[in-house]
Amino acid sequence: MSIEVYVLSVLRRGSVHGYELRAQIRRPSIAPVSNNSLYPALTRLERSGAVTKTVEQQEGRPARNVYTITQSGRSHLLELVSSLPPELARDDEEFLLRVSFFDELPVSARLNVLQARRQVTEQALAHVQGLLAGPLASGTPSWRRRAQEQLVERLNSELNWIEELRIEAERP
Repeated sequence: MSIEVYVLSVLRRGSVHGYELRAQIRRPSIAPVSNNSLYPALTRLERSGAVTKTVEQQEGRPARNVYTITQSGRSHLLELVSSLPPELARDDEEFLLRVSFFDELPVSARLNVLQARRQVTEQALAHVQGLLAGPLASGTPSWRRRAQEQLVERLNSELNWIEELRIEAERP
């Protein structure tokens, strides 16, 4: 779903052709957007009415497709970033993408996104803590134990950050 959010986010700044669109998408992950994910997303968005495509003729070069967001697409973008479904709540990129839109979201949507992330983070923390406290914990190889302890530290840190965000998010 994040590819659609990126596409619509770029298009709200103005119409662009596919190559330029791909170049303008900035993801928090290292992996760049591939044509194999971009163009199917554009097709889905066009079919749903969120995006329109026009063909721009170029002298001495092949025509190129220029994409424009519609009013429906603007609404769809806000719908996408206003919630964090459970199946996406574990995905760092999906979560951080939504946080980056908090300036545009109502307080209730911000809090729903944070609550979804908090739940999966608490579940992950309980699981790792159970591994550390379980019957095999004393026989756990030291490197595995160190990795699990680091994960506990990261998850606790994220829960603290989510709480900070919650306090800020309650401010309109």
